Amino acid sequence: MNNSFWEDKKQEVAFFEDGSFNAAYNAIDKHEHTNNRNKNALIYEYEDGTAVQYTFLDLIKLSNKFANILVNSGVVAGDRVFLFLPRIPELYAGFLGILKTGAIAGSLFSAFAENALKDRLENSQAKVLFTTLALSKRLAPVRSSLPNLTTVFIVDSDEFKSLLTNASESFSTVHTSPEDYAFMLYTSGTTGKPKGIVHAHMAALQQHESAKLVLDLKDNDVYWCTADPGWVTGIVYSILSNWSLGVTTFVHGGRFDPEAWYSLIQKHKITVWYSAPTAIRMLMSKGDELVKKYDLSSLRYLASVGEPLNPEAVAWSRKVFGKPFHDTWWQTESGSILIANTPDLEIRDGSMGKPLPWITADVVDDNGKPVGENQEGNLVIKPPWPSMMRTVWQNEEKYHSYFANDWYISGDRAKKDNDGYFWFVGRADDVIKTSGERVGPFEVESALISHPGVVEAGVIGKKDELRGEIIKAFVVLKTGVSPTEELKEELKQHVKKHLAGHAYPREIEFIDKLPKTRSGKIMRRILKAKEEGQPIGDTSTLEEY
Repeated sequence: MNNSFWEDKKQEVAFFEDGSFNAAYNAIDKHEHTNNRNKNALIYEYEDGTAVQYTFLDLIKLSNKFANILVNSGVVAGDRVFLFLPRIPELYAGFLGILKTGAIAGSLFSAFAENALKDRLENSQAKVLFTTLALSKRLAPVRSSLPNLTTVFIVDSDEFKSLLTNASESFSTVHTSPEDYAFMLYTSGTTGKPKGIVHAHMAALQQHESAKLVLDLKDNDVYWCTADPGWVTGIVYSILSNWSLGVTTFVHGGRFDPEAWYSLIQKHKITVWYSAPTAIRMLMSKGDELVKKYDLSSLRYLASVGEPLNPEAVAWSRKVFGKPFHDTWWQTESGSILIANTPDLEIRDGSMGKPLPWITADVVDDNGKPVGENQEGNLVIKPPWPSMMRTVWQNEEKYHSYFANDWYISGDRAKKDNDGYFWFVGRADDVIKTSGERVGPFEVESALISHPGVVEAGVIGKKDELRGEIIKAFVVLKTGVSPTEELKEELKQHVKKHLAGHAYPREIEFIDKLPKTRSGKIMRRILKAKEEGQPIGDTSTLEEY
């Protein structure tokens, strides 16, 4: 980590005079005595179209109320306090309020069912939970098995509303150490229970800098990050970094709908839009004509995160919006964007971009040695960096397994070209080896999506006696396209033509919907497990169907 670089950058965030640092103080409290105090921090629109606005001062006061409620209920620094809420203003204010007390905040997808809740609340030994009356019904069957969970606040109950009304608007934010734990998120792997990735308050330093550099956020922007705070992008880039920069942020409480999204951009004059490839591909599938019905001229910068962004989607974005989506790469464990197509970088469609100035990344073999240009290998990052995870909750062995040969091992396979651009190949356990050749599922999916009849595709390796594995594709077709045997053959030829003779799917299955996480990642392991008749493992982070 370049310490002199970060020492200089520390001037841009808000430390307390004693050298302590609290990410919530940095995000909103620091604006209290500036011109930002009466500036809109949050514009929130409910699904019914009702919109409410919160200035930075409003958000400071509301989060202070949450902090006071927590302290009055016995919460102390280091306690785990979780939020099991839909995207409502209380989620954002509550998260900041938790951090202000020095407690560790945890967010849970509103789609989680009882077992997913139990795993996370039990492992974290959460003391307090904020939820709604509707969502609390999922907690009820497992509540008795969570002895550490002493308090559950129902935010839409009369009792809690009364508590909130009567709570003081003043709170002295706890002077946490920069290295104190701030928040944790659970990620699911192929096997075992979800693991709790823990981040420190000091992560906000890199989150602030990356939002400024990669998302190009400026003082007069109206910014929309479509991610749910149930996953890391929704916390880092719709709470901690954007408000640290004093940027007005829009949040939509409703579900994804192309016409609704376009109308929201038009209505609120969104200038910077950070979304996911899944959403972009769904917008593509609704066609170019729909875009023309709306005035989207306010948009000046577009970015994407979740799955790698297919070249076709970048080209489509240029055509219909007049500007490309800038793909970004990072992980829950990394705490902020590490590799990206920054505003000053010439985009190569389909590339992850280049490492940010303070990041050293490479592509190496299994012994940690760099491979040649355009050679596939393990994508690795040189630790440490300010937003890197600090631990895996109650699992130090798992934490240490991420590091080898002086590298952080991302678990992704990639290539680096002769100009330093990185290209995603696939998760290490997703890469297909067919007839001795390694094929990344992403490049096959991209080739399939470039066919005019295809909305999305998920590609796996299927065991085959002759070839070791064959490529099988699960394809979602555009509305009105018939799923025929002739189309299967056409798609095979299309991939051969656009990719390589050996890299085409020998089997194609048409499906209505791909299994995806709420953050938009295609769950190839679930496709593979179903294909092979194996247990599908933890599915708690799957998108709600």
